[in-house]
Amino acid sequence: MNAWVLLALAILCEIAGTSLLKASQGFAKPLFGVASMSCYGLCFWLLAFAFTRIPMGIAYAIWSGVGVVAVAVIGWLVFRQSISLAQAGFIVLTLVGTTGLYLTTPYAEAEKQQATAEG
Repeated sequence: MNAWVLLALAILCEIAGTSLLKASQGFAKPLFGVASMSCYGLCFWLLAFAFTRIPMGIAYAIWSGVGVVAVAVIGWLVFRQSISLAQAGFIVLTLVGTTGLYLTTPYAEAEKQQATAEG
C-alpha cells in the first residue's frame, strides 16, 4: 500500500483516538477509553509501516502537525472549546508547515532510500 495512504490512515486513527479520549471524560466512560486505546494502537502500527518508506522526521512532523490541527478544530466544533485569534493563526501556520513538508518530500526518493536499505 502507498506509504502516504498509510500515513493518512495513521493520522485518522490518531485523531479518532484523541477525540475518543476526550469523550471518555477521564475514563469515566470506559468504552470510549478502550476505543481510544484501540485507535492509538492501530495508529502506531500504521505509522510504523509509513516510516519504512517516508523519512521518519518528515512522516512524524506531518502526522503530528495534521493531528494537532484536526484535533484543535474538532475541539472547537464538537467539544465547544474556545480558540483565540492568535491560536487560530498558529494552527494555520502548523498546517502550512506540514503541507510544505509533504509537497517538498519526493516520494520516489523515499522509495529509493528504502530499496537501498533493503538491498
